[in-house]
Amino acid sequence: MKTWKYVSITVLLGSALFLGACGEETNEGATSGKASQQQTEDAQLTGTVAGDGSSTVAPIMEAMVEEYAHVQPNVQISVGVSGTGGGFEKFIAGETDFTNASRDAKEEEITALKNAGIEYTKFEIAYDGITVVIHPENDWALDLTMDQLKKIWVEDGTEKKWSDIDPSWPDEKIIYYAPGTDSGTFDYFDEVILEGEDLVRSAQLSEDDNVIVQGVASDRYAIGFFGYAYYLENKDKLKAVSVNGVEPTNQTIENGEYTPLSRPLFVFVNNGKIKENEVFYDFMKFTLENAGDMAEAVGYVRLPDEKYDEALKILDQIN
Repeated sequence: MKTWKYVSITVLLGSALFLGACGEETNEGATSGKASQQQTEDAQLTGTVAGDGSSTVAPIMEAMVEEYAHVQPNVQISVGVSGTGGGFEKFIAGETDFTNASRDAKEEEITALKNAGIEYTKFEIAYDGITVVIHPENDWALDLTMDQLKKIWVEDGTEKKWSDIDPSWPDEKIIYYAPGTDSGTFDYFDEVILEGEDLVRSAQLSEDDNVIVQGVASDRYAIGFFGYAYYLENKDKLKAVSVNGVEPTNQTIENGEYTPLSRPLFVFVNNGKIKENEVFYDFMKFTLENAGDMAEAVGYVRLPDEKYDEALKILDQIN
């Protein structure tokens, strides 16, 4: 997904101030110009930062990287998309400075980080609502209960048809598209909808949410789920399902009405690398200062401003 709107961020790096009369520069002007030039040079950083993780969080961080490049063009930042689970594997191995996650760390991941001697901090950067999507011509499954969602998605050894969920619905096989098992979205859906039971075996899984978009958009009898921003980006191709009578919107996600599919999105940072890498600290400071605007720009929901302010204080304490 590459069509987010950029947030305009103007940074004044300083400019030479020239004072003169009749075309002649004064000594004061020359001194001021040199000082401003030095400030500009001092403001520029050089280095690298590496991140990975959730495909759900990726649109925010990829947009952040592009916006940061306007401020610090000599800094190279990479953001991979291995899914939340895959991102944690690289983070635990010390291969990345930060990892994006659409769920909290699992107990085994916390233990592995401790065993690896990695101290970390978790920052919330936005809210998301997992959005269940159907084909635009689907005019029967517009509002699903939690029980119906579980019945649709839990593996029970049968080849399910829509009419198995409601006899008045089409006698057609349900086609499934879902995030891959390394995805935090998969884990969250498994926890709150499947309640630990197996996802239907016939589901086509992908770490790339665009594959899910294309699959559901191409089949009238398909169903899928992913982060809210991907639905907004493709609402001309898909239809969002209401859950227990509540449609996913910025308002229902922020106020918690769209429950239990509303959730926070995270960035986990390696504390040691924050301390030793000025470039990484600067990028994370930029991220927390602009996360709310960038989240809204790509289709997610911003946190209350006080949460970002508190996160910045914590970042300074780490550094």
